[in-house]
Amino acid sequence: MSVLTILWKNMKWRYHNAFTIMITILQPILWLVLYSAVAGQTMQNTGIENYTAFILPGLVVLVSFSACGSIGIMNYMMKSEGSFYRVLIAPIKRSSIVLGQVLEAILCTFLEVAIMGIISLFFLVPLFNGVVSTIVIFLLIFLTAFFMASIAYGISLILPNEMIYETIMNAIVLPIFFLSSALFPIDEIGGILKVAINLNPFTHVINSLRSIMVTGTVQGTEIYFSILLLIVLSLVAFVFANKRLKKEMDL
Repeated sequence: MSVLTILWKNMKWRYHNAFTIMITILQPILWLVLYSAVAGQTMQNTGIENYTAFILPGLVVLVSFSACGSIGIMNYMMKSEGSFYRVLIAPIKRSSIVLGQVLEAILCTFLEVAIMGIISLFFLVPLFNGVVSTIVIFLLIFLTAFFMASIAYGISLILPNEMIYETIMNAIVLPIFFLSSALFPIDEIGGILKVAINLNPFTHVINSLRSIMVTGTVQGTEIYFSILLLIVLSLVAFVFANKRLKKEMDL
């Protein structure tokens, strides 16, 4: 019940601060609408029939990063309002506080992904290719958001203010996004850049989402590897966030 209480409290905060949703979804929508229209013309000779469909999986990951990154901004604003400290002194498990925060960020992610999905329908992007495929897509998005929200929450408990927090988060998110298969096919890339892209765990997540959306089937070891990798990363990130909150209590 304490998790649901924290979740409901954060949902009400998000409702009264709806601008946080607009801020985090604006950039991915611009990428989806403008960048896909411009860059799509240069990708016609690469064998990509629908460039918007090609970049949508990467933008889903990007909007997950943005939405979940806002959990840190929420944290700083709650600290300034004093509600953060009122929650800390309440008889609630630290893990329940973290989980409630993370689940709210996940719900926000799904809301923003749904908005992007509706917009992508105007670009003839196939989204639903069967029940099993849809469930796997939801699972990949859920785990991606869980990992990112936990990491963002933990980092926000380390850094002193939101300006430094946003700088650090951009320094984390942008390299992960650009050093992946989000915007371009990586088959012709070689050397150390190819190694860096393949070492990026979200390259495999994006490839898995793209494979399901394009083929409509759940097959291949990369999909199962992505799910297993995200589960491990999510557990590590949640433990990290939980420990940071406990240290916050000791200060």
